[in-house]
Amino acid sequence: MTFIETVRLNDGTLMPRLGMGTWYLGEGRRSARTEIAALRAGLDAGVRLIDTAEMYGDGRAESLVGEAIDGYDRERLFLVSKVYPHNAGRGKLRRSLEASLRRLGVDYLDMYLLHWRGSIPLAETVDCMEAAKADGLIANWGVSNFDTVDMKELFRVPGGDRCAVNQDLYHLASRGVEYDLLPWMHDHGVPMMAYCPLAQAGSLRRGLVGNAAVRKVAAAHGATPMQILLAFVLRRDDMIAIPRSGTAEHVLANWAARDITLTDDDLAALDDAFPAPTSKEPLDME
Repeated sequence: MTFIETVRLNDGTLMPRLGMGTWYLGEGRRSARTEIAALRAGLDAGVRLIDTAEMYGDGRAESLVGEAIDGYDRERLFLVSKVYPHNAGRGKLRRSLEASLRRLGVDYLDMYLLHWRGSIPLAETVDCMEAAKADGLIANWGVSNFDTVDMKELFRVPGGDRCAVNQDLYHLASRGVEYDLLPWMHDHGVPMMAYCPLAQAGSLRRGLVGNAAVRKVAAAHGATPMQILLAFVLRRDDMIAIPRSGTAEHVLANWAARDITLTDDDLAALDDAFPAPTSKEPLDME
């Protein structure tokens, strides 16, 4: 089965299904030169989606992305950033958005997300998002770290059904969203953006990367365990994945995972090792 490169949003926009995340970039874990080179390696290979946030490195991740994309065709890129909950109200959202645009060196975002729920009413945030969209500063907006009850509440707000995506933690060892959130989103035409699809190199779940089933499937495909974890998330056509992009080597390995098609036997083995949920679970955020 050929990998489907894009997902169609509720306004008809085609959004890339595999991109580069920037959580922890700009925090000195690696040199800025290494992180910019990683992003550019992805861009040169064909990656078009980059996800960032005003929170990441207190804006330094956005600045790194801005440096990395300088000289590339803006119209071919799909840029996503996020606003802090306490900045997601009247006046503050617009200032945060404009600051993000300055750091990125662009005139608009393809997607702007509420990073998680805060005390500002959803109706106010929706109004601010729609105003930014009307002014051409964002093409679409969405949310992050929303569970089923949050999505239902959002859709009851006037204009809330214009939410284009919901970004949540999702990987082979954290499948709670499969119980009711993913089915609800599928029914309402809202794709999920999966952050930490590699479980932060397996650090979020002890034994994940070394699991016998994961390694057996990887060996059968001539792939790495990390590539199998990514292929598992991307098996759904309505799923977008944004693995972190710290080094060029990892970015290119992630991009190559598009060529992996997991068989029914592969999925059965992975399901047996990391079963799908049989009841509602709390939304995983780490």
